[in-house]
Amino acid sequence: MRGLYLGIGLAAGFFGGLVGLGGGIILVPMLVGTAGFSQRRAHGTSLAALVFTGIAGAATYAFSGAVDVWAAGALASTAVLTAGVGARIAHRLPAEKLKRYFGIFQMGIAALLLAKPWLIQGSAAGMWTKIVWLLAAGAVTGYLSGMMGVGGGSIMVPAMVLLAGMGQHLAQGSALLAMVPAGIAGASAHGRLGNVAGETLWWLAPGIVAGTFAGGMAAAAIDADWLRVLFACVLIYVGTRYAVSPANN
Repeated sequence: MRGLYLGIGLAAGFFGGLVGLGGGIILVPMLVGTAGFSQRRAHGTSLAALVFTGIAGAATYAFSGAVDVWAAGALASTAVLTAGVGARIAHRLPAEKLKRYFGIFQMGIAALLLAKPWLIQGSAAGMWTKIVWLLAAGAVTGYLSGMMGVGGGSIMVPAMVLLAGMGQHLAQGSALLAMVPAGIAGASAHGRLGNVAGETLWWLAPGIVAGTFAGGMAAAAIDADWLRVLFACVLIYVGTRYAVSPANN
């Protein structure tokens, strides 16, 4: 099973690195479908593993100066408050409903990916307006992160680009940094509820980190639009299966 967990981490990290996500959107269904995890346990374990993605990714972006510590702090300050709420909601939901909601969430992320060329970066916002948007985005992200077992970059990055007027590269680096405290808060809540398979983290985490680096390198050599559309199609397929007939997946 150790080799399986390492492979799952590599695959999730690689796909995440290709399209600039933390990898939880892929990690959760892989833990359920190939490792036999329950939906709740997959969400909690995924969130714990993605803390390592945030650390490695933020460090990489920081070397090129593409991390806004203040923006990340604003996002994280509210995300840590709501991540535990999302984790507790996920624990209380019946497995069938949790799968259905996760499928809907996947299709929503797919829609964002497909709409990316038509999303226009917002103009530079005033300081207080920017802070308000970041605090609000952090609260929403923390809740969804804790509930869905994802890092939250798919929500934070568009919010920073469209609402706070930040550049794409800077937004991605800042989101990765904000993912760390938010992920710790959500994973801690899941852990207290018994939804984190701690023994698997030692094998998932290195796979995710290595896969993220490999995916990022591969993305530089492959057409970004083709990758974005392909990944969105995968999410639509998996999300539809979860949303339409969750009890059978």
